[in-house]
Amino acid sequence: MKRYAFHTFDVFTQKGLTGNPLAIVLDADGIDAAKMQAIAREFSLPETVFVMAARSPTHTARIRIFTPVRELPFAGHPTVGTAICLAELKFGTDQANNSLLVLEEEVGPVRCAVRTEPGKASYGEFDVPALPHENGKPPSREKLAAALGLLPSDIGAANHKPTCYTAGVPYTFVPVRDRDALHRAHAVSGNWLEAFGRDGAYIYTPLDMPTEHAYRGRMFFPFGGIAEDPATGSAAAAFAGVVVRFDGLTDGRHVVPIEQGIEMGRASLITLEVEIAAGRLTGARIGGYAVRFSEGTLWC
Repeated sequence: MKRYAFHTFDVFTQKGLTGNPLAIVLDADGIDAAKMQAIAREFSLPETVFVMAARSPTHTARIRIFTPVRELPFAGHPTVGTAICLAELKFGTDQANNSLLVLEEEVGPVRCAVRTEPGKASYGEFDVPALPHENGKPPSREKLAAALGLLPSDIGAANHKPTCYTAGVPYTFVPVRDRDALHRAHAVSGNWLEAFGRDGAYIYTPLDMPTEHAYRGRMFFPFGGIAEDPATGSAAAAFAGVVVRFDGLTDGRHVVPIEQGIEMGRASLITLEVEIAAGRLTGARIGGYAVRFSEGTLWC
């Protein structure tokens, strides 16, 4: 039996017991995939990260990401949370510090930046490792509505229509007409496979905020072991493709705030940054705060 240190963080929030919880197991090189999956199931959090030595000497660490039932090639809140955890462990939080890290994930190397300040939550962001691209066609409004417990008339918002995009993890993006429809949405397991297969669905609606482009979303992933996710960075990364497609962004840098987890009582805020040149998406970043919640030792 071996001992492994772990930390848990609440990610995409500045306040504990909100945001998206994450477990991070350190020095996990001696743990095989089957045991990683069992540990993730034991934590029963949306995701658990296992940190190992990097394969490249120029990178910070290699990580593997598990939900309670499957491994993911890439995920946003584990990337932000792990980057912040490693930066805090290396540099502490007693003084301001800016650090750059590269995390090796199954999707490829992910470049991260972390800012720490005394007495404040740390902020992390990462460059989206692969720009989003369209990934198939969504089913009919009737099938989408049936899988989400909604009416077909609830589907659609302004000029937004359902789409399928991926930036490493595939999602069907379903706009709904208002916050009431968003609140009523829920995963209907008997209709899910016909509409979404085993992938996740991201339901969203525009918000009236000082910034022109802002959204509130919910993510359901029942066949990934996540009934509902409080904050989904991989979906936000793919959502960059949706925003560019429908929002008519001008060339330059745009900040798109995304609220999530409100209906779950786990309020989260994801910052999506997109860069447009000649009318095309040329870069995207996902950022947010995270706070340490617990630490301990695994015996396994």
